Amino acid sequence: MLGVLKVMDEMGREDFLYAFSGTVGGRATLPGFVPPIYDLTAPDGYFRRREAEISAMPAGPERSAASAALQAWIFDQYRVSNARGETLSIREVFARRGLVPPGGTGDCAAPKLLQYAYDHHLVPLAMGEFWYGASPASEVRSQGRFYPSCTGKCGPLLTFMLEGLEVEANPLDREFTAEREPAVLYEDPVILVAGKPAGMLAVPGRTRARSLLEWLRERYGEVYSCHRLDMDTSGVMVFARTPAARSELERQFAGREVSKTYRARLVASDRPFAHARSGTIALPLASDYYDRPRQLVDREHGKWAVTGYEVLAELPDGEIDVRFTPLTGRTHQIRVHAAHADGLGRPVKGDRLYGSPDGGRLWLHAETLTFRHPGTGECMTFRDLPE
Repeated sequence: MLGVLKVMDEMGREDFLYAFSGTVGGRATLPGFVPPIYDLTAPDGYFRRREAEISAMPAGPERSAASAALQAWIFDQYRVSNARGETLSIREVFARRGLVPPGGTGDCAAPKLLQYAYDHHLVPLAMGEFWYGASPASEVRSQGRFYPSCTGKCGPLLTFMLEGLEVEANPLDREFTAEREPAVLYEDPVILVAGKPAGMLAVPGRTRARSLLEWLRERYGEVYSCHRLDMDTSGVMVFARTPAARSELERQFAGREVSKTYRARLVASDRPFAHARSGTIALPLASDYYDRPRQLVDREHGKWAVTGYEVLAELPDGEIDVRFTPLTGRTHQIRVHAAHADGLGRPVKGDRLYGSPDGGRLWLHAETLTFRHPGTGECMTFRDLPE
């Protein structure tokens, strides 16, 4: 990742700082880029010497203890500040949350930029990180696109380093932003079927935003959730009104007896859309441990995710209208299959995790849902037209 920070000096003059994440060719410093918070690459430094000593030890408890002590020493050398003038080691920043910093914490572009600004009495004004180069095989990265900092390494670190600055709210933590009320598509004494608007939680979450489940309970009394949709995804959902109905619907979802289709708008690109008009995408997915809720393509440990697709139209503005049919139910399955280079190579429009935020909604809509009525056994299909 490359990072850019706009700053202002004590005379009110504005300038730009540049940084890269990690190292380049084994080097932590390059002309034109801010230096690392702490340089571990010095060949005659303590880290390199101690690392060589530990590597020469036989495998066993002594080597493991020495390696852990060296890692703790590293995080004590990385000292970071915030706009309030406070300075802590990275180990202390994470300890405040009862956490241990992962390896590599502090070497990303954003903390490098902020620390350089504080060290040189510069006021941070605006910052962004974007990808440069080919995408890693496991991730969804497109050259030139801006991406949010990871939650595992940079989340706790940047939260501390940004204290004292006036910053915009994290868009990933935004409150209820749905532009319309939910729509009840069907009701009987056993089930409710509703159309969830984009921007509304399906069930209560860690924020105080009202969820679709709570909205239904306000109107119908006790209602039970049976499946989920991401907050940013709109479309049809079924809810149970009795415990028995909930149990039966959950069994159908778990047994892959429920059929679903989704409509998505994929972003325009300067490259032609070279994929077949219909087909199947199969990629193994796993959670990105250090950047949840993002998913990775993990060919060693991932679980297979399979999605059918049909291109409905290539629009004049270059966007692609696609219908997806998920055959498995992995987290962010359609979003990753759309964006990854081994999928369709085009993010869903408005996807803040796997594409670029454009200020609008995520153009992903649960269009149809087919299941057997938990009371009568009748096969039922419900459709909710895209917004």
